[in-house]
Amino acid sequence: MKASPTSDSARAMTGLILEVFRLNGALLEAGDGLVADIGLTSARWQVLGGIAFSDEPRPVAWVAQDMGLSRQAVQRIVNDLQKAGLVELQPNPRHARAKLVLLTKEGQRCLAQAAERQANWVEELAKDLAPADIENAVALIKATSSRLLGEKSIRRRTPKP
Repeated sequence: MKASPTSDSARAMTGLILEVFRLNGALLEAGDGLVADIGLTSARWQVLGGIAFSDEPRPVAWVAQDMGLSRQAVQRIVNDLQKAGLVELQPNPRHARAKLVLLTKEGQRCLAQAAERQANWVEELAKDLAPADIENAVALIKATSSRLLGEKSIRRRTPKP
């Protein structure tokens, strides 16, 4: 017999987690469809955005940390983006080996195209949903993320199999 959560909050949180997993898959599929013909995938688009919207040029490890992704995954994507001419690596005055990642003009153009498509798509997606409901969902997801990232004790208390 499998253990299951006993409190109402824990059962509700399990439901939320499952829906977020489904949403993640649906968002990745939709994102891939939105940008496939401009040479992007959802993963490439996400990393381009992470690079573009940081307040200063960052090395791969920082981009990964900002986005909650592994350094290795972001490095692989940055390598692909560099081969495609969408990013370039420049010397980092703070660290000789950790190059800074910057968008090229082509990367900026590609990201602008993706952003235009996303704006039209999200208008349709948000139609008939109350802004307050969306904001409440964002707040709940942020609070859950914060707990997962900030309270390592939750992970330590998890029994080992």
